[in-house]
Amino acid sequence: QHRAQKAPPGQHRHCERCFSRHCRAPIEISVSCMVISCRLHCGATFHMCKEEEHKLLCPLEQVSCLNSAYGCPFSMARFKLGKHLQVCPASVVCCSMEWNRWPNVDSDTTLHKNIMKETLNEECLDTALALRDQKILFRTLKIAELFPEWRKKDELEELMDQAMGGEAGAVGGAACGSQEGNDQPELSQREREDLAKDKEGMDLGSYKTWENIFSKELLACQVTGSATSTGQKTEEASKKTASASHAASSTEKAKEGPGGAEEGKGQKSEQVTPSRELNGLAPWQEGVLERLKKEVGVADYNMYLVHHGGMLIRFGQMAACTPREKDFVYGNLEAQEVKTVYTFKVPVSYCGKRARLGDALGHKMPTSDKSVDTSELGINIEDLPKTNIVEATLLCALEKELKGHEISEARGIDGLFVDFATQTYSFPLEPFSSSAALADVLDENSPPELHMELYTECVTRRHNKSSSAFTFTCSHFFRRDEFPFHFKNVHADIQSCLDGWFQHRCPLAYLGCPFVQNHFRPEGLKAKVIYSKPLKTFAIKPEVDAVLVEPGKCNYTVDSRGRNKDLLSSLPVEVLKYIAGFLDSFSLSQLSQVSVLMRDICATLLQERGMVLLVWEKKRYSHGGTSWRARKKAIWQFSSLFSRVHNWQRSDVPSMSEHLRNCPFYQAEHRTDPVLLTGMSESREQTRKTLVSTFKHR
Repeated sequence: QHRAQKAPPGQHRHCERCFSRHCRAPIEISVSCMVISCRLHCGATFHMCKEEEHKLLCPLEQVSCLNSAYGCPFSMARFKLGKHLQVCPASVVCCSMEWNRWPNVDSDTTLHKNIMKETLNEECLDTALALRDQKILFRTLKIAELFPEWRKKDELEELMDQAMGGEAGAVGGAACGSQEGNDQPELSQREREDLAKDKEGMDLGSYKTWENIFSKELLACQVTGSATSTGQKTEEASKKTASASHAASSTEKAKEGPGGAEEGKGQKSEQVTPSRELNGLAPWQEGVLERLKKEVGVADYNMYLVHHGGMLIRFGQMAACTPREKDFVYGNLEAQEVKTVYTFKVPVSYCGKRARLGDALGHKMPTSDKSVDTSELGINIEDLPKTNIVEATLLCALEKELKGHEISEARGIDGLFVDFATQTYSFPLEPFSSSAALADVLDENSPPELHMELYTECVTRRHNKSSSAFTFTCSHFFRRDEFPFHFKNVHADIQSCLDGWFQHRCPLAYLGCPFVQNHFRPEGLKAKVIYSKPLKTFAIKPEVDAVLVEPGKCNYTVDSRGRNKDLLSSLPVEVLKYIAGFLDSFSLSQLSQVSVLMRDICATLLQERGMVLLVWEKKRYSHGGTSWRARKKAIWQFSSLFSRVHNWQRSDVPSMSEHLRNCPFYQAEHRTDPVLLTGMSESREQTRKTLVSTFKHR
């Protein structure tokens, strides 16, 4: 028979399976209850005991936003959640647009020098973006990774000590050091229990893995102990049996002397022990590694060492660490002759570069190998010119990025030759710490310089773009409904068209002319595109009438406290809120920094136009571990999105030819000497020999 299931807590036996809106079942205790309608008038009808369950599905129930854990403060009916997510202030998107910008180490830097000599204009978009990327790059490049010889002496000594300590404890080093003694005080039982109960910052998964490994080794040790005790018992039994069966022979040998008896015992033990040791491949049996080398292959032998390495060390079958007399010491090396061995045959169709090979395929010139360095120049090291640290760092980073190796490493030129060189540098600086970046060693009082190319590329070269130092990202945060317009206006319209379309430089820029002009502006607006340094993004700046910009034309009023107050701030608060509602997110972020009053006005629009972000902080524990945690209080702010631009139109700027008339780099070359044409230098006899003249002559 079918066994009746127990009804869920809070529901009756009849109500559990009843879904009829017109249920006529009598009301009985623990059997059924009355039928009611939803109190929020959503149209649902159900038994009274199912009211709590209906609240989990009712579309009119007031619930919090799905992003409430990320800072969204809104509560609404359940059916409005999907539409709210499109404008939710906590539904934030980070722009992941990437581009590559390379340093100008090989190109002419005349244009970059002339640009930095002039006052940087906010309309010079490519230069402002290049300076932003350069600032990020200088904070990223670590000097110690490219020039380890310029570390501080104390840090070099610490690195050498760590390297020596790592070699000593490579395999089983901790076990060897524990035998010598440990000066650290031992923890009491109570402290160990408290440390075990504290799970904060501990990796319990790794702990369970190691505990499983150690339990297996402990079980193996117990099995080994039982096997050893069993072997001793069998050995004693065999000794008693042998003494009983050979009593006569033993008495005769005992008469010969005590020495003979000892030899007999030794021979008997030697006969028993090999039979026990030479059987099986267990880690605790002596000679197991020698037998494995003869019976199994190299792969199986290495796999055996991997699985049973800990037990082999514990039972003394192999050494835990390398003996000191077998350590590799650089001082014991002997100079050896390096020979070049060609492991392949050069094909007949191989065409080597004459600049590299010389005349190797023809006759070979007598050559000799010789090591050269800066001492061959006959100049003291102090007299050598100092290297520019910025250019050297960018050159080394670029070499490692594109070619996969540093300048001081070996590099294969072609199939026949290999370059060996060691590049050293001399900087006019003191040794720096290992954590110092390129921006930390530069002089802040020195004039700014531009070391990056003005134009970017989005197609990757021979490098990993995700970990490249020369790959830059936008990394600006926007609301989900703002992100499409940001990507279209900033990246697709402006940034990707800076190379000659949206922004046009002088055709003689390769000679050093810094002139630039912008061709487009938003349709129907008197505004221009600028680059905002505080927000590090592009923006639209409206053109203000010159009368309003003059300092004497602004009217001020005096408030009750005797302070000057502009006419805009004297308007009612309701009017100011109405005016601020027409501004974009970029303008609101700028208006909030004008005064306390304007900041309060903009704060009223945060939940409607702003976004909320979590602030993450790094927490360090007493045992050395770290973790990231979000603060309880989130931050509200406006994004950097300017007014949406659907179309662009050409600006009223003069043609580039007008600039070329007065361009100082445009030098016209006027030729006044007459030049003979091609036909004028030929004689009459030569002209008659042409095909046309031949037919005319006939």
